[in-house]
Amino acid sequence: MALRKPAAVNSDLKQHEILQKDSIRVSAVELEESQSTDLRRWRLANDRGRQTWHYMTTDEEAKLWTQNTVDKHHLGLDLDLPGLPRAETPLASAINALSFFSHLQLPSGNWASEYGGPMFLLPGLVIAWYVTKTAVPAPVATEIKRYLFARQNPEDGGWGLHIEGCSTVFGTAMNYVVLRLLGATEEDERILRARGKLHQLGGAVNGPHWAKFWLSVLGVMEWDAVNPVPPELWLLPDWVPFAPWRWWIHMRQVFLPMSFIASSHFSFPLTPLTRQLREELYVRPYSSINFASNRNSISPQDNYHPKSIFLRPINWALVNIWNPYLRTSSLAKRAEKWTFDLIHREDENTNYTNLGPVNAPMNLLACYIHDGEGSHSVERHRERMFDFLWMKNEGMLMNGTNGLQTWDTAFLIQAVVEAGLAEDPLWRPTLTKALEFLDDQQIREDCKQQEICYRQRRKGAWAFSTREQGYTVSDCTSEALKSVVMLQQLPGFPTLVSDDRLQDAIDTLLTMQNGSGGFASYELTRGSEYMEFLNAAEVFGRIMVEYDYPECTTAVVTALSTFSKLFPEYRKHDIAKSKANALKYIKKAQRVDGSWYGSWGICFTYAGMFALESLASIGEHYDNSAQVRKACEFFLNKQMDDGGWGESYTSCETGVYTQHVNSQVVQTCWALIGLMEAKYPNREPLEKAVKLVMGRQRPQGGWKQEAIEGVFNKSW
Repeated sequence: MALRKPAAVNSDLKQHEILQKDSIRVSAVELEESQSTDLRRWRLANDRGRQTWHYMTTDEEAKLWTQNTVDKHHLGLDLDLPGLPRAETPLASAINALSFFSHLQLPSGNWASEYGGPMFLLPGLVIAWYVTKTAVPAPVATEIKRYLFARQNPEDGGWGLHIEGCSTVFGTAMNYVVLRLLGATEEDERILRARGKLHQLGGAVNGPHWAKFWLSVLGVMEWDAVNPVPPELWLLPDWVPFAPWRWWIHMRQVFLPMSFIASSHFSFPLTPLTRQLREELYVRPYSSINFASNRNSISPQDNYHPKSIFLRPINWALVNIWNPYLRTSSLAKRAEKWTFDLIHREDENTNYTNLGPVNAPMNLLACYIHDGEGSHSVERHRERMFDFLWMKNEGMLMNGTNGLQTWDTAFLIQAVVEAGLAEDPLWRPTLTKALEFLDDQQIREDCKQQEICYRQRRKGAWAFSTREQGYTVSDCTSEALKSVVMLQQLPGFPTLVSDDRLQDAIDTLLTMQNGSGGFASYELTRGSEYMEFLNAAEVFGRIMVEYDYPECTTAVVTALSTFSKLFPEYRKHDIAKSKANALKYIKKAQRVDGSWYGSWGICFTYAGMFALESLASIGEHYDNSAQVRKACEFFLNKQMDDGGWGESYTSCETGVYTQHVNSQVVQTCWALIGLMEAKYPNREPLEKAVKLVMGRQRPQGGWKQEAIEGVFNKSW
């Protein structure tokens, strides 16, 4: 496989040049029959934070671009690192961890990592590849199949919404289709088991809205089965309470290309394979199915967020009145023209990276429909799809974003500073490179005509992943800002991010506070929570508007505090007011049992850590705050017999703390941080937890991946 090679990948390429072609399409070969590739031939390229995996097809390529420690680590191969002395103290354990992580730093200064878990991402990509006639490199196809088979439910043969979820129609039907499109045969025993599970669940007609959309695009379902997604909504005046610009960014950037595509009723011409899939996906012959009568059919396992009593009649009216009688062709064309203009602006503002891996394949298809197969936009999208793919020991998955480069780098800096190791000359090169990365990744300008494309101010912000992706995130900006200030105030570190750029970050953060005092993720809350009555996704909750989050609010509060110590006079009154209102929100959001519900990690453990950090920043601790004492009691009541904490992802779904079967290192650390921020006075439970964390540290300084740590939008 010969994918486009970034200009700088690793030191080996300063002396060697691997000739590679610019297009993924010319590199495609027929799908291999082998079950896996040679993991020793995979390489992770890194170009200013952009991460893409490449397969060396020849011995010559493999010799020119040698596999390094980072590649081996992520592929689960043996590392050429010596074992470290067993840590006898927490500080020695931290030093061992830092030693290990220093070997994993990429040349641009950041750290790479998997951001997987959802099982509904690959299907959109592979179907988009198929219908846009994008050739799939054989090693990629082989490893996607291997990953899906590795994550197949061993008990029933299906797939769920995420890697720990029960089998659903969404997961099973869509991943079944992916495997068949990539060459798995209908007689494969694993495919037979999956088909059996799908039929047990009632077949693909019982899938949720997103599944029916993609299956209709592929031509293996009729558009009559898809509830309407009218692009005319984008023509509504901005003052309308449910206008799309008011929706949460992830919802509206998915609805945008989805509505354009659905309006065209694009359906890929039948091939022998898709004709066969029409018969495999259903429990009845395809020709006998009344697809229109199945618009609202959904399996109970998929129906996490049932359609509201308001949405059902709205859908009926759109299908039976609006579309056949009121929707003129001129209105439809005007809506399609405006929606595609907004799609084009999203592509330009993100350099075709797009917000995430759900809307990116949809934007690819929209450009294919509008601009044509050989267009510049289609070729750019084809190239960018590889930014989301991640290779590991189980195969190739699709990350939830194009990475978490800024997020991980910021927290690693803070960990080193908090451990008191930042001024040790041994670690200065590692930290300086990390600082250089954050300097490079700060967003320096707002989007072009940001008001027209409904974007939040972003000058001075940091994204979750890279500057190119370009979306302001409140907590990512806050954590990056804190990390920069922490390092630049220490002797021996350069001042790379100027005062005016730090002030730009503060100016952006101050625009993101809601009237409640809380902070959301990407933008202000623009609409009412009542818009959840229009939530058509069925498998996700709390997705229609932005919400306040204790995690994001804490990050901003602590960033404002860190900044004000350096610039006490800059917007002093605005910052003081913002912090006061934010802390009122934090206190109000605490539940009666002392907990906070978290949305960006699992769940009460994650949010509790952040909330206690907020309260500590204003001097509220266990000895002087009833709210802090109650939070500490909540944590201590959840500590497991082995000294650790372990919370199940089902807490996110149910809103009730649910104990995991086993304690988890990550959640144990979150609980420890919260209790230490609270200055909890009894050392015994803390020491027991620290002992557990140290006991699970591996000889080279790292820790084993345990259960998933994050479930978003309640269910994935």
